Amino acid sequence: MNSPKLACCNFIQNTNKLREYALDYGFSGIDWTFTPDDLPSSDEEEKELVRKHKVLNPIEIRYHLFFLGKEIGRKNQEHADQDRTFFYRACRLIARLGGRHVTLHIGLDRHDLSGEISWQTTVTSLSNLTDFARGIGLRVCLENLAWGWTSRPDLFEKLLRKAECWGTLDIGHARASQTVISGAYDLEDFAYTHPGRILNAHVYHEETSNQHTPPAQLSDIEWRLRILTSLPLCDWWVLELREHRPLVKTLRVVREFLMDRQDLLAG
Repeated sequence: MNSPKLACCNFIQNTNKLREYALDYGFSGIDWTFTPDDLPSSDEEEKELVRKHKVLNPIEIRYHLFFLGKEIGRKNQEHADQDRTFFYRACRLIARLGGRHVTLHIGLDRHDLSGEISWQTTVTSLSNLTDFARGIGLRVCLENLAWGWTSRPDLFEKLLRKAECWGTLDIGHARASQTVISGAYDLEDFAYTHPGRILNAHVYHEETSNQHTPPAQLSDIEWRLRILTSLPLCDWWVLELREHRPLVKTLRVVREFLMDRQDLLAG
């Protein structure tokens, strides 16, 4: 794999300032997160969103759905139908914005959804959503979490395979997986079962109760970055920190890694 595109999150509300920030720090992309409340509710709101996105040209944008409390695989049919509408609305919107990639989660709300999600309904609904998105030019990517089904490499692999979707590998979540901590699986098991299906990575050191933390030095994340470079299609690395100092600190570490890698390949 060639050097990945480094992306920052849309943590600056003003899109003109966000574009300026990304260009100043050499980011090639912006990973834009939508919540359910962010989805436009009128034609005028959608037009305004389109205008804001045009300001970001020529920076590439990929999309991330943080739909806390929304699940495509609920056991309750009425609730499942209600929740699924948000995912389909988001995919239509992203396609209209010119997006080609969207990352979503299964079991995001670990506290409120215990026992409410059906495995088979989740697989079927994710497969249907993936098919729908494919028809409008969009690739659906499932992100591994630090809890739930996607925190287990074996179940993460099954979801990607059965739904025929793509993957986003979060190296902080992988590190925090209890199956990795216990030694039942290795961290690289998240990557190597379907190396050709991982399109994106979320890069930071670890996740605490309320934030992501940056690496103090390259050794904190070097092995995980080496795993990412072995994935043939994982060309989008989101430095997933939403404050300036932790973001820049992570950027320096990642660039150190990439520079060392280039020197090694050149030698």
